Amino acid sequence: IAGPLQFDAAVDPAVAREKVKGGENEVAGRATVLIFPDLNTGNNTYKAVQQTSKCIAMGPIMQGLRRPINDLSRGCTVEDIVN
Repeated sequence: IAGPLQFDAAVDPAVAREKVKGGENEVAGRATVLIFPDLNTGNNTYKAVQQTSKCIAMGPIMQGLRRPINDLSRGCTVEDIVN
């Protein structure tokens, strides 16, 4: 676990080399799980990354409740739910 990191430094090794000094952060540039401070920030970033990367997105998963839940958006498809 490492952070806080800006999104670009978390997922892009070249950006991480520039922004994260000291080389002490093993996650920088290689993050595969991102945690956001609130639902609004998480939803905005989740949708931006999903749309620009054209990748299959898994989640978002909300925790801190009695059980983890998948937060479905109004625009989700059957593939979004089943996948």
